[in-house]
Amino acid sequence: MAISLRNTIRLSALIYKKNVCIGVQRDNRRFIMTSRLKLEKVLDDLKKNPYFDKYAQKIAKFQETSPDEFIERIETQEKKAREKKVAAHLTKSGHIKSLWTFPYSVTKAQPLAAHIRKNNFSDYAAKTTYITTPIFYVNDGPHIGHLYTAVLADAITRFNAMQGNSVFLCTGTDEHGTKIEKAANTAALPVLEHCSKISNQFECMCKLFNVQYSKFIRTTEKRHEDAVHHFWDCLKKKEHIYLDKYAGWYSVSDEAFISDLEVTENKDQAGNIVQVCTESGNPVEWTEEDTYKFRLTSFQNDLKYWLKNENTVQPAKYRETLLKWIEEGLQDLSISRPISRVPWAIPVPSDESHTIYVWLDALVNYLTAVGYPDSSYRHFWPPTIQIIGKDILKFHGIFWPAFLMAVGLEPPQKLLCHGHWTVDYLKMSKSKGNVISPFEAMATFTSDGLRYFLLRQAVLDADANYNVVQIRRLLNAELANTLGNLLNRCLSQCINPNKRIPHPAQYINYLKSDIALANIEALELLGGKVKQLYDKCDLHYAVDAIMKMLFIANEMFNHHEPWHLRKYKNPDSIRELEAVISLSLESVRVSALLLYPIVPMLSSKILDMLKVPTKNRTWEDTKPLHITHSMTEERTVSDKKIVFNRVGNYYNNVNRV
Repeated sequence: MAISLRNTIRLSALIYKKNVCIGVQRDNRRFIMTSRLKLEKVLDDLKKNPYFDKYAQKIAKFQETSPDEFIERIETQEKKAREKKVAAHLTKSGHIKSLWTFPYSVTKAQPLAAHIRKNNFSDYAAKTTYITTPIFYVNDGPHIGHLYTAVLADAITRFNAMQGNSVFLCTGTDEHGTKIEKAANTAALPVLEHCSKISNQFECMCKLFNVQYSKFIRTTEKRHEDAVHHFWDCLKKKEHIYLDKYAGWYSVSDEAFISDLEVTENKDQAGNIVQVCTESGNPVEWTEEDTYKFRLTSFQNDLKYWLKNENTVQPAKYRETLLKWIEEGLQDLSISRPISRVPWAIPVPSDESHTIYVWLDALVNYLTAVGYPDSSYRHFWPPTIQIIGKDILKFHGIFWPAFLMAVGLEPPQKLLCHGHWTVDYLKMSKSKGNVISPFEAMATFTSDGLRYFLLRQAVLDADANYNVVQIRRLLNAELANTLGNLLNRCLSQCINPNKRIPHPAQYINYLKSDIALANIEALELLGGKVKQLYDKCDLHYAVDAIMKMLFIANEMFNHHEPWHLRKYKNPDSIRELEAVISLSLESVRVSALLLYPIVPMLSSKILDMLKVPTKNRTWEDTKPLHITHSMTEERTVSDKKIVFNRVGNYYNNVNRV
């Protein structure tokens, strides 16, 4: 239906008022907030109006700018205002830890924030970035799938911090629901005690694997319950909630109602025909009960518009999945359960006979973590990147943005979705006995070794496979040999007894072999190439590019045979030797910086050995020194260490829980 001319003129009259509602009111009394996303949508709709061409010039003149210029101006003004106020408003939420800035010491506790820490290479943080993991369900302890999500988020956080951004990373645990109550009963523990026990395991996992979160949230915290109640009240005030009856399929394992289209028949272990959820394979049961519902159907078009941007959900296959679900038609969503059926949950405000749907409760954690409902949360909103697994795509890609739109908040800028982990190409499950504990796997492969394998092995748009033999071979070939051995050979007694680090600017034009020139070219292009891959969150390909450059550096080292050059006492041989050492160590230095988001402890160990000052560990420093001419002082390595110990042939006793 075309927008009336009256509403077109009304829009133009309101367009300069910041943070007001645009006056096209829908049947469900929901207003479109003046955000960039919503404003673009309204302007697109206006252009389809048959009167638009006739009156566009007059409207533009009245606005004293074009619609595109207006959007750009508003965005610029809001960015400046956000940067100006962010430090001041952080003080209002004393529970928020300071924003994650690089370099960061893993041995120091993070104090509660009173301000944003200045990073060591910029007088002002260029950008505030908010990154989240899903909060992990405490029905059981961590496995490598949880660890992968956490280290993926941490790597993206570290990459952003190296560029001078102040980054807030949130993770935590989801602690409500029937499954958790059953798990606590099985463990013969009070429910809250069980939650605390498992939550501590996830927090310990983050610390052992150097996941530098800014906030670890638990949904059993009182302030989270207050935030959920406030969010519910906002939905109800805007008339997006109504009381109704529900009759349909319900999955206890998924804690979700399932439509008829999502249910199929299957056989259980006894051979009986049972109804299961098509997507998860979990059994469903027919349920009839009173429930509060959310008007999800009102947001079908808004969700399509949000997904119009191809970068909103990545990889693209998951965005296409969401669009398909929306096209198939949405139904209003049940967002409460009778307290008699789900007592371990947050009560519905003003109706204690119901508890709030655990997924609505869980999703609000992303707001709670940054101070909601206190106004300080707005300086982090919307989230820059929310990292999720493919099994929770619908909750984050449909329910969550619709909830946010309903209360007038921007949905996430990007959802980054990844596949699952198999073990020897089999799905992890307790019944198979192949659930891999990150704590026990770390004993064999080290925390950085396991981080490296997970981020090196996985690609976002496919499931990844965990195999002990493959891990051992990969770590030995790349970390121990390609990286570590090149560094150790450059510092060996027979090649470099004084352990000098010759400055590359003095030797860059000396080596003329094809392989040396290839090494120099690869080194010069590497930082830009890896940055593009990190920007797209393609960490697997980023590591691959780094390793290819290091492989060339090793070939260059072998070609010039520095162990022979040391024997010759003539100046040309010594000069060539120093040039080989210089180029090799520069390749190692740049690689260590580029690998820092992936293996922070290992990279820091290498950079410490090479006497690289903390202030010179930024993304800008990934440029070769013969280009930047920085760090001009003479450096020597005082203590040679093994960078990464080779992993033995340990694969029979696979660590599992």
